[in-house]
Amino acid sequence: MSDTHPPLDGHQQSRRQFLFRYANGFAGLALSALLRESALAEPADSSLTLPEPHRTPQAKSIIFLFMDGGPSQVDTFDPKPRLQKEDGQPIPLSVTSTFPNSGKVLASPFRFRQHGQSGASVSELFPETARMVDDMAIVRSVHHEFSNHSSACYFQHTGHNLPGRPSLGSWLTYGLGSESEELPGYVVIDCGIIPSGGTNNFGSGFLPASYQGTIFKGNLPQPISDVRPREEKPDLQRQKLDLIRQLDRYELDHFGSSTALDAAVANYELAFRMQTAVPDLTNLSAESVATQKLYGMDRPETETYGRACLLARRLVERGVRFIQVTPPDTGNNRWDQHTNLEKGHRQNAAATDRAVAGLLSDLKSRGLLDETLVVWGGEFGRTPSAETKGGRDHNPFGFTMWLAGGGIRGGTVYGATDDYGYFAVENKVHVHDLHATILHLMGLDHQRLTYRHSGRDFRLTDVHGRVVKGILRSPLA
Repeated sequence: MSDTHPPLDGHQQSRRQFLFRYANGFAGLALSALLRESALAEPADSSLTLPEPHRTPQAKSIIFLFMDGGPSQVDTFDPKPRLQKEDGQPIPLSVTSTFPNSGKVLASPFRFRQHGQSGASVSELFPETARMVDDMAIVRSVHHEFSNHSSACYFQHTGHNLPGRPSLGSWLTYGLGSESEELPGYVVIDCGIIPSGGTNNFGSGFLPASYQGTIFKGNLPQPISDVRPREEKPDLQRQKLDLIRQLDRYELDHFGSSTALDAAVANYELAFRMQTAVPDLTNLSAESVATQKLYGMDRPETETYGRACLLARRLVERGVRFIQVTPPDTGNNRWDQHTNLEKGHRQNAAATDRAVAGLLSDLKSRGLLDETLVVWGGEFGRTPSAETKGGRDHNPFGFTMWLAGGGIRGGTVYGATDDYGYFAVENKVHVHDLHATILHLMGLDHQRLTYRHSGRDFRLTDVHGRVVKGILRSPLA
């Protein structure tokens, strides 16, 4: 493979893209035919293969458990005894605060305990997830430069602090394609909260529109509106298809190829296939009672996130490349506790902990964890100093994320913050490094995965990023 990722034009394409790009006016006829039930029922053309990765991948799919709002590292996975000793005293650090009254040390209200053979310390907030620490790499030294929610969310998702860039999920589906014929390659399961900055976090940016995330409503029995086929008279359907054919032929004959139109045509075929695939996918009653209980679907407070995590596992089984799960709305302003952190973090953890542990356990028991990368974390962490009424401010300078599964060296605690948990000081991992590592595990070189836009090559990691070998099971693979 060349030093840059091959461009989409002329690269290995879907049959829809092939017909649309090279058959010119015939594309309208092809669309009309493919939308007929008989044509859509035919098997995929096996001669049109997926793009080749740059190296042997360690993982095939990613599940990103995004904790919007910023969980506090010093209350979850990064214990700091010094906070307990100096509670209420002025913090002896030069700090940057976006809010007033952030100068005094705030002790964690939660107890920490060591777990597993690795002895990793985890807060009492996560008793179920703590059982899985020997499968996790807990990275305590993640950092970036953005203290407000929207910029931090964009950066965590796209490697840039402003909207308009392709998301991580878009880069992965562009670079690797999707193994699923019936479902999108990039799915976002919305449990009630869309990250700050909105759906631009899941956008394809300057990549073709077909690489953007498709949102499933995780808190609804039917996650996609209008997915079931409408009953229409055959002659009415025929007229609609004829009109589509005429409009598409006119567009191609007069204006040439269009990525937006290409994406729309691809989506016609995908939507038709989804009419059959989605009802089966979302029929969670097909899962055993024991499995549903494992994910917490037997309890009102964990049912929403449990349903979403179980759906994520089913999407992995069907070949979906990238799945993101957003947090449920517990009425506590996401994980963004500027006041009453103890109550807010307890409720948010209680709503997610069992489902997260259930997902890891279920993937492992089915032999899927070795080929599925699970990532947990928010857009930043929180300060070790107090804000009003027992809360904490935003802190992008040192916070915790963890990874488990495909290619990750389990039982690892990597990096460190200072004695207060404010700044990353040891084995620092910038978000660009995190993205480079995720691409590496999926078989992609972050320096070679590029797309030419506005006269230059862009990549997810810009001109930065390094693979964090200390958390990899096979660093030299």
